[in-house]
This record gives sequence, C-alpha cells and structure tokens, in this order.
Amino acid sequence: MIKTIYLAGGCFWGLQKLMKEIKGVVHTTAGYANGSGEEDAEYQKVCSGRTGFRETVRVDYDPAEVDLAALLHMFFYVIDLEAVNQQGNDVGSQYQSGIYYDAADKEAEETVLQLSAIEQERYPHFAVEIKPIENFFDAEDYHQDYLDKNPGGYCHISPKKMEEARAMLVNPGDYRRPGNPEEIKEKLSKEQYHVTQENGTEPPFKNAYWDHFEKGIYVDVVTGEPLFSSYDKFNSSCGWPAFSQPIEELSMVQKRDRSFGMVRTEVRSRAGNSHLGHVFRGEMESPNGVRYCINSAALRFVPFDKMEEEGYGYLKGIFK
Repeated sequence: MIKTIYLAGGCFWGLQKLMKEIKGVVHTTAGYANGSGEEDAEYQKVCSGRTGFRETVRVDYDPAEVDLAALLHMFFYVIDLEAVNQQGNDVGSQYQSGIYYDAADKEAEETVLQLSAIEQERYPHFAVEIKPIENFFDAEDYHQDYLDKNPGGYCHISPKKMEEARAMLVNPGDYRRPGNPEEIKEKLSKEQYHVTQENGTEPPFKNAYWDHFEKGIYVDVVTGEPLFSSYDKFNSSCGWPAFSQPIEELSMVQKRDRSFGMVRTEVRSRAGNSHLGHVFRGEMESPNGVRYCINSAALRFVPFDKMEEEGYGYLKGIFK
C-alpha cells in the first residue's frame, strides 16, 4: 500500500530531486500546501508571500521498501531546522519548512510527532511546522522534476547530500528510541546513562573499547543503530575509541559545543539522540585527518561473526 507525506524544505526543486533519490519513493510532486485556496495556488501569487502556501513536495512511498522515519531523518538532515521563512538563499513565507501529514493516518502522525520531539531536544529554536495537510495543489509543469530537466539549475541541497540519499544503507526506522525515558534508564548502566543522556565523559584509558580492535561494528547502546566499524577504527593516544569516519555520515548529528570554556563539535546519534563524543579535524594520528572521539559507554560492540545473528548481516559488505 502506497503512503504519502508532504514535506516543505525551501525551494521544491531540490527537495523533490532529493526524495526521488531514495529507494522506496515511488512518486514525487512539487506543489503548494496549506494555503488560501486553489485560486491562489499559482507561482507568482505564492511568491508574493500573502497566500499562506508553502513550496512543498508530495512524497508517495512504499513502506515495504522505505519507512517514514527514514524519509523524515533525511529531510531533517538537509534543512536548517531553526530557520523561519527561509532555507538556504531563499527567503519568504513560501519557503517555511514543514511536515504535513494525513490526520487520518495515526501511525504517520505518531512517527512525525515522535521524531520531531527528538529534533526539538537537539535544536532549542526548532521552527519546522508540524501540521495535518489541509490542501495541496500541483505546481506548474515546468516546476515538476526541474533539476532532471535542468541539471545545472539552482539547488540549495548539496550534491554530496543527494549522493548520500541515493546510497543510504542504514534505516533509522529500525532503531527507534524508547518513548519512555524510564525505559532508557532501566536499560543502561549508571555510566552509560550519564554519558548518553547527561552529556557525560568517561575517563580516558579506563573504558571498554579504547584499545579494542576486534572485527565488527559499534552500535548505539540505546537504540542499536549501527554507527562505526572496526574497519575505520585507529590507534589513538587520546585514550578513547577513535574512528576516522562513521559507517554513514547520515547517522551523525554534529552540534557546536561551547562547554568547559572550549569550542568543539559534539557528535550525537541520529535515531537515539545519544551523546557520543566529539569530532576533531587536522588530527595527525588519523589516516584522513579526522578523529571521531567517542565514549565507549555510548557504544555496544557486535563481533563480525555475530552480525548476522543480531540483524546486522546487511552491513557485512562494508568489510570487503
């Protein structure tokens, strides 16, 4: 059964192209959502900013191939979640970001509200509209699949992110965070809870994985979402597990951290919003100059020989 979600993320040219790259999306339509009425659903009127319409992409997807959580996480990955009436260089109320869902689809509503709540924890000035869909009108023909017709056309979403959408390997919908905070507390040790939920840091050289190099993957201790592999782990003098890159950049949320009088880049997990550690660049010990310095307490190791048994067999190919 095909399902539908409506996503507004700035100029609909780029967002339509991005969504088309995701396996399981069966059709996309650029259009205008939640505005004054059909008589005003015309590009020049919408650009006036007085119609209430948002440039929106209707995304029809097959939930047997891709779930809504994956689409929403990709959407959050490419937009500025705190921008009001703006995305990239585009300014105006028609560029306000939003997620619009069918009010009759309670499962979709629950997913939208749950994942939006996680993003609101990450971004105190979260500005994405979350509403039921009221109306939607197709945009003019020349707007449909614009970047396919005009490959060099303007797009506020980078080619790198387009490629990441096309190559997305890990489905975050398979690794949902428990809805009840008490479930998380019961699941974790005191140290794991302190690190992942209270932004703590464990002692260097006195943690499980700083000098651990067995073949396998490291997953979020809260959700089980795969984050890093032993293939990208390197020997670092810092005293914490060090990785040159994650399994997928998509699984990382990076935020500016000004705590303790320093300016660093914090790393959090995508699906669980667990505090993982920090990422540093210009590192001499790293093969690519990048060091993801991660707390062992935020991770659980899955040996290569156990990956199939634990449901991670689809990732074995990264070791070839």
